[in-house]
Amino acid sequence: MILEKAIIVEGLSDRKRVAEIVKEPVDIICTNGTIGISRLDELVDELFERDVYILVDADASGEKLRRQFKRELPHARHLYIDRRYKEVASVPHRDLASVLMAANIDVRGEFLEKEGLP
Repeated sequence: MILEKAIIVEGLSDRKRVAEIVKEPVDIICTNGTIGISRLDELVDELFERDVYILVDADASGEKLRRQFKRELPHARHLYIDRRYKEVASVPHRDLASVLMAANIDVRGEFLEKEGLP
């Protein structure tokens, strides 16, 4: 079954963090920090008619990856984390849930409650 939404992240820890928070079924695709031309071409074909979200780290490698996706997947929606956290995996659950929810991605309610939970 092909899911309607896909979120592209850099690392496995980013993937785990997003998976904890997201309530609806989405593909969470991990690039492992970089992506080769052939894998990028496969992704472009695979994601062509789907809702795609780019959620990468707020560092040089994340920005490089983001630029690549802006060229190859212009329909993708780019989600941004607060630069002070640098990595998606280190963003507090509540803040990351807010970023995802603002993009109309269904999140688990407990992550929107006051800080200190999960």
